[in-house]
Amino acid sequence: MTFPYKLVATDLDGTLLRDDDTVSERTREALAAVTAAGAAHIIVTGRAVPWTRHILDDLGYEGLAVCGQGAQVYHAGEHKLLTSLTLDRQLAGLALSKVEAEVGPLALAASRDGLDGEVLVGPGYRVQEGPLPAVFAEDPAELWSAPLNKVYIQHPDLDDDALAKAARSAVGNLVDVVMAGPGVVEILPLGLTKATGLSLAARRLGLKAADTLAFGDMPNDIPMFAWAQRGVAMANAHEDLKAVAQEITTSNEDDGIAVVLERLLQSYG
Repeated sequence: MTFPYKLVATDLDGTLLRDDDTVSERTREALAAVTAAGAAHIIVTGRAVPWTRHILDDLGYEGLAVCGQGAQVYHAGEHKLLTSLTLDRQLAGLALSKVEAEVGPLALAASRDGLDGEVLVGPGYRVQEGPLPAVFAEDPAELWSAPLNKVYIQHPDLDDDALAKAARSAVGNLVDVVMAGPGVVEILPLGLTKATGLSLAARRLGLKAADTLAFGDMPNDIPMFAWAQRGVAMANAHEDLKAVAQEITTSNEDDGIAVVLERLLQSYG
């Protein structure tokens, strides 16, 4: 059996994962068939390694994963961090002061660098319900006390799109701002995207953009779609991503990845 792409890159939340944080048997089988046909599968997620590792282990995933919006390339089989890019905390602080000058006070959380980096949550930051651990920091200064890969921001009134737009306008070229999911707006090192991390991981496998089929659901997947040969948005995707996708598949709840992979396997088998 042959497959027309040498690399399948999948986002995690809202894409590979169903809403209950599981991967369907159908999707697991489709990915197994694709890898049996000679393609590599790389998970590309905004989550940092500590929030991704348990899912990879559950999947029996032993390849490379791109985590932290591209900041980390992680070898799941060896439980080893291969590359890690940190956010300049001084620049981030300056950027945040510029955002707050425009929109008023923000609530913050910070993702610490490393295999076991904690996510520290500052006063007023609303943590989404679920299994992902976070540590509450009473003193906001604690958020800045160790190397970080990203800072999460929330505003009491602005929605995600409005906050991301206002923040992007305020920070100029100090840092990057991305909307990565519902309630998730992030401050990142300038120039860092899923595409930069994916290109590093692909290069380690001897693969390139022209070999790549990518799946995603949020605006932070736009650079990955621009880099890949083909970008497929889920039915539940943000409109900004749908606008640049070459194809829209069914939702993450309806095995959208498997639908596309099965069709391609059939067509080229």
